[in-house]
Amino acid sequence: MSDILIVGGGIIGMLTARELSLAGMQVTVVEQGEAGHESSWAGGGIVSPLYPWRYPAAVSALAKWGQAFYPELIAEIKDATGIDAELIQSGLLMLDDEPEKALEWAVKWSPNLQLIDKNEVYEVEPEVAEACIGNKKAIWMPDIRQVRNPRLVKAMKQYLLKCGVQFLEQTEVTGFTQNANQITGIKTNKGELKADKVLVAGGAWSANLLKNIAINIDVEPVKGQMILFKSEPNKIKRIVLSHDRYVIPRKDGRVLVGSTLEHTEFDKATTITAKNELVDEAYRITPCLKEAEVEHHWAGLRPGSNTGVPYICAVPEVEGLYLNTGHYRNGIVLGAGSARLAADIILNRENTLNSSAYGLDRG
Repeated sequence: MSDILIVGGGIIGMLTARELSLAGMQVTVVEQGEAGHESSWAGGGIVSPLYPWRYPAAVSALAKWGQAFYPELIAEIKDATGIDAELIQSGLLMLDDEPEKALEWAVKWSPNLQLIDKNEVYEVEPEVAEACIGNKKAIWMPDIRQVRNPRLVKAMKQYLLKCGVQFLEQTEVTGFTQNANQITGIKTNKGELKADKVLVAGGAWSANLLKNIAINIDVEPVKGQMILFKSEPNKIKRIVLSHDRYVIPRKDGRVLVGSTLEHTEFDKATTITAKNELVDEAYRITPCLKEAEVEHHWAGLRPGSNTGVPYICAVPEVEGLYLNTGHYRNGIVLGAGSARLAADIILNRENTLNSSAYGLDRG
């Protein structure tokens, strides 16, 4: 019998499994599909919230911790597996006119954030369209990194297997087993699994699962569609953000463009309307992509919430039941800090971050 069952094999579940395994726990990850192949695979891999000043401080706290930890984490996983998740310091160039809010936020959280004019924008990223800049100041955060998230989740799984973590894939969790108010395990489509600790890290599916025991959380699926261009290496060098649409250049010349925000329940189908919109946005921001072909188009389901603040806590009503879910668009950047805090709570250690902001009873 495992010490803990983690429901959900995305980046949140896997990073938490890492923390608990390193602390000596026997961990089993239970995933309804293939580990790492939902929103963790589908996203852009930016190691920053897109507009961090739009979020509550609880998001910035997790992001700051994770941004500092990522180089160590990626190096550790690469040493163990040989897989390079391509952590690259691309910087983040934002062309939206929010300088006052950005500067106010930066003073509190101390990132390297600069306001730059049109000429400086072209020095940072020559491929940006002039129409996206105008005469306003742009926001430049040169320290922001990106990670190639499909490679990250692949590496994480291999790393965890080497650590002795077990994976039960293609296994749908349908409910929980309890003795009074004590968790005793989970019910799945393949039978019951026993453990006296269970962590729900099921992303967009978490809320539906928890309704089985009358636990309500503010998490719902929000579809995001993205496209991938096949371009030349270093044609575009920076992550560029304009009007909630982003362009992310990968090391090999691929360029991601995303993403939509669609409330369509659990429908992951792609649409030609969204594809055309994203192609138009790509050309609007970086016209050089007109010379590149669209290589791929896909969709994922984010665990959306009103505030973007995840639930990282013990469930008071059920002893042994824990949550690490609801990261919305920021699972990659918030994942490392969330995993450390979740492990602190489960292991009854001193908390790395202030846990009160992430509980079911948050203010």
